Amino acid sequence: GGVGWGEVMNGGFGMVLDGSLEAERRLENMLFWDVNNGIARRSWARNDGAMFTIEREMDRFPDLKVTMPSLADDKIVDKAIENIL
Repeated sequence: GGVGWGEVMNGGFGMVLDGSLEAERRLENMLFWDVNNGIARRSWARNDGAMFTIEREMDRFPDLKVTMPSLADDKIVDKAIENIL
């Protein structure tokens, strides 16, 4: 979890792109993980498109391992909450 609104400051991110093969490799790696981390986070929020996309990405890239959300039937969850309240 986070620390709450207004409690942290983003220090930014910088990457030197000097035209070298090593810089190209680092850029490709950073973009791959940055994009897939965003898709995974949206998948955990039960976004159907993100769940589909991250499963497709895991099929395309076997080294990519993302824990998929466990989906519960909304009616069961509503009933459980109703019983508690």
